[in-house]
Amino acid sequence: MVKTLNYQERIDTACKAIRAETDAAPSVGLILGSGLGDFCDGLENRLEIPFSRIPGLPTPTVEGHQGSFVFGTFAGRSIAALRGRVHYYEGYPQGDITLPVRVMAKLGVRTLILTNAAGGVNLDFHPGDLMLIADHINFSGTNPLIGPNLDEFGPRFPDMSDIYTRGLREKLRPLAAQAGLELREGVYMMYSGPSYETPAEIRAFRALGADAVGMSTVPEAIIARHCGMRVMGVSCITNMAAGVLPQALNHAEVVEAAARARGNFTRLLELMIGIS
Repeated sequence: MVKTLNYQERIDTACKAIRAETDAAPSVGLILGSGLGDFCDGLENRLEIPFSRIPGLPTPTVEGHQGSFVFGTFAGRSIAALRGRVHYYEGYPQGDITLPVRVMAKLGVRTLILTNAAGGVNLDFHPGDLMLIADHINFSGTNPLIGPNLDEFGPRFPDMSDIYTRGLREKLRPLAAQAGLELREGVYMMYSGPSYETPAEIRAFRALGADAVGMSTVPEAIIARHCGMRVMGVSCITNMAAGVLPQALNHAEVVEAAARARGNFTRLLELMIGIS
């Protein structure tokens, strides 16, 4: 009979598999969203390990999410990056989709940078805008911390009042302005998906204070804070949310829009890594 590993054993087994291929000591973690994974190609001393070679990690099934750990250096920082992510709507529990964040923490990552492609809820936003995440609303219907607490990583009831580290956001704003990057700032709302939101839901989200909506990021941010990490998040506004414009939404356009914004996105990521 094959033994079923518990959650802690899955984390330890994944770390052991990574350590068999690299002795990298990353201090900064990146999770790269739809169409944004090409940033990994610019890392120096790059080593890529597909999730298929790391026992216990779920494999992404969505276009634009390759599914690999990439290790390397950038601007003098040792980096562990996820080229693509697994989403809640793919059928995994949120504990599973956030397991790579636990692995990053165990490898030594202290600052996590989260990225995503998102729909613009704020009517002042436009496709191509970059939004620094100041806070989030968890509308997924669950929480990745449900279940036994992993005391090795953090407390049973972690504080979330500064989940996207305010001090880092304050450092980033003037640097972005100096670089000529127009940087929005707002609240990201996670919707479970995989269907896009209805126009009525978007109107409700706007009334609740959301500026952008997407299907990721929130569980990873919660786990990162539970692990004691500093967190930064940025949304690439790839489309306006349902009902804002008289047109249907589709994922191919999201990936294409993210690719068009890649230049500004890359420059912003460089600044974020620099202050990590």
